[in-house]
Amino acid sequence: MKDDRATGNIMAADKVQAFATFEQDLIKDLIPFIEKNYPVIKDSDHRAIAGLSMGGGQSLNFGLGNLDKFAWVGGFSSAPNTKQPQDLLPNPELAKAKLKLLWISCGDKDGLITFSKRTHEYLNKNSVPHIYFVDHGYHDFKVWKNSLYMFSQLLFKPVDVATFDIISNVGRPAESNTRSAKYPQILPNGRAIFRIKAPEVQKLQLDLGKKYDMVKNSEGVWEITTDSLSEGIHYYSIIIDGVAVADPASESFYGMGRMASGIEVPFKGDSYYEIRNIPHGDIRIKKYYSDVTNSWRDFYMYTPPGYDQNSTEKYPVLYIMHGGGEDQRGWAIQGKTDLIIDNLISEKKAVPMIVIMVDGNFPLNGFGEEALKVFEKELKQTIIPFVEKNYRVKAEAKYRALAGLSMGGIQTLYAGVKNTDLFSYLGVFSSGWFADRKEMSEPQYEFIKNNSDKINSNLKLFWISQGGKEDIAYNNCKIMLSRLDDMKIKYTYYEYPGGHTWPVWRNDLFNFAKLLFK
Repeated sequence: MKDDRATGNIMAADKVQAFATFEQDLIKDLIPFIEKNYPVIKDSDHRAIAGLSMGGGQSLNFGLGNLDKFAWVGGFSSAPNTKQPQDLLPNPELAKAKLKLLWISCGDKDGLITFSKRTHEYLNKNSVPHIYFVDHGYHDFKVWKNSLYMFSQLLFKPVDVATFDIISNVGRPAESNTRSAKYPQILPNGRAIFRIKAPEVQKLQLDLGKKYDMVKNSEGVWEITTDSLSEGIHYYSIIIDGVAVADPASESFYGMGRMASGIEVPFKGDSYYEIRNIPHGDIRIKKYYSDVTNSWRDFYMYTPPGYDQNSTEKYPVLYIMHGGGEDQRGWAIQGKTDLIIDNLISEKKAVPMIVIMVDGNFPLNGFGEEALKVFEKELKQTIIPFVEKNYRVKAEAKYRALAGLSMGGIQTLYAGVKNTDLFSYLGVFSSGWFADRKEMSEPQYEFIKNNSDKINSNLKLFWISQGGKEDIAYNNCKIMLSRLDDMKIKYTYYEYPGGHTWPVWRNDLFNFAKLLFK
């Protein structure tokens, strides 16, 4: 076979013949050779077959087609060369009698998962004991190594079929765990297991928005399994005898107005911010002195791949703001800005750009027009001049964009709409003028009404988005959109379900960035 990759028409005549040839080579040549030359046990109970991708399909085809040869069969991310279930296992009763272990696994984001799933469903329908493990991941070695690790631990030992469902639903350490920490774990159904050893503590709770009372076992280990969690990052605290603290097993993030633990719940649609083998940009932290606040401040900055090497090239700039209770670290860490922009640039879906992640917090009481004025002044008099003096950026309105989420969306509405001579692109994520604070919102609407022609003429894109009806900003935003419609303001509206959460805002950046500077 000229091309033995698991691509194209896997059932083409030449490939089918090659697979059949390999099966005979395995059964008639390779196994006899091994058993003649090495001290191995020569019966099906002591013989296993497993493989990944195309090899996963071959393992299922050959193993289940030769039940007199193999009692242990594993298919990892099996490819389209896997036979149809009814052809793969035409006699389920024989399989029940002969097999010790049938293992099927795949990554939840693997495009080939349908082949594993259909086999699993057929086996379930026919009550054939098996383990069906859906890992978090893609068609890659991270998933396959974990499959081999789990599969190999079960081989050539007494098998308890009653444990198959438990193994199928085993949890995996969250991506947000600190190095080598086994808990918290994410279960395939989206629930999470938290476990902490604290034998001297009298009461332990998990505060995940909802509070859970943890249960202590005889070894002093506290544990709780949560309800199913929505996708993305969730801030949480451990409450020890009434005192809220961070979980040492999880990374900490600045959210809720303080450092808090966080757990990242994966989902099938998050591939646009996966780490890929492509050129990557940098996240930098830059301190600067603000004459507005008379203090040292800093911003986070993304520079695209090649920024340091291409010493004459200038770049457009996106200035982006976090939400309330967070700071300039939000978009760099929780928001995964660098991965999102790196991947878009790699796919030629976005123009290489610099992203300035601004600190929108100021030492003022409350959040009103005074705070908005200070932000506007900081942006115009300090941040933009500093960036344009110290970095290779294109210093024209058509190469500047301003965006923000929640509180940062309000800041964008205030500083962006009032300065369309500075910004040609505005992005407002999960935000809108407060309907119940007319002293703040009405002057803004009056300004928009009096400057509607200028706003429409200057802005190339006025992008407004929300996280669906469950977004806490939904009603304010809808009221604002109605007012904009009345004033004939042109805008683009986008909605992504998920509420007032980071998965929504990551998706906002992903879609907004593709439209900039073109």
